[in-house]
Amino acid sequence: MGFKELAAARYSVRKFKDRAVEKEKVDLILEAARNAPTAANKQPQRILVIDTDEELKKVDACTRFRFETSLVFLVCYDQNECWVRSFDGEKSGEVDASIVTTQMMLQAADIGLGTTWVMFFDPAKTREEFKLPPHIIPVAFLPTGYPADDAEPSDRHAVRHPLEKLII
Repeated sequence: MGFKELAAARYSVRKFKDRAVEKEKVDLILEAARNAPTAANKQPQRILVIDTDEELKKVDACTRFRFETSLVFLVCYDQNECWVRSFDGEKSGEVDASIVTTQMMLQAADIGLGTTWVMFFDPAKTREEFKLPPHIIPVAFLPTGYPADDAEPSDRHAVRHPLEKLII
């Protein structure tokens, strides 16, 4: 499958099989994260691999959107490692972490896994549960796993604005 088809076919999976993701596939996803472009190649991304019952309960305490999968990535950035724009002091961390998360999602889709980008979480609770130091900023939970046989995209998945609306 080419990139255009992969990008169009990938959807947010909200129902997963009760099947562990192999370490080799986890490693491929993490390698995609490592290779993601970041501002000035600062690579401020920091990723927690959450796959034990104890850690998954912590995810459940932070968001209701784990979708009962047994693997969740928590994508963060180190605000002390970000590139900083000289004009206004804006840090690149959130953008960098978003690029990283996108590459992780696409790599997962390419190897037959499903993901859902979860931004609906309590940041303070996440910091507390995972004992994140103040300079590590959580951006997204990424539940990851094998889509259930009856998993399907939401009704809105294929609804796309025409290009004319997107280009200004």
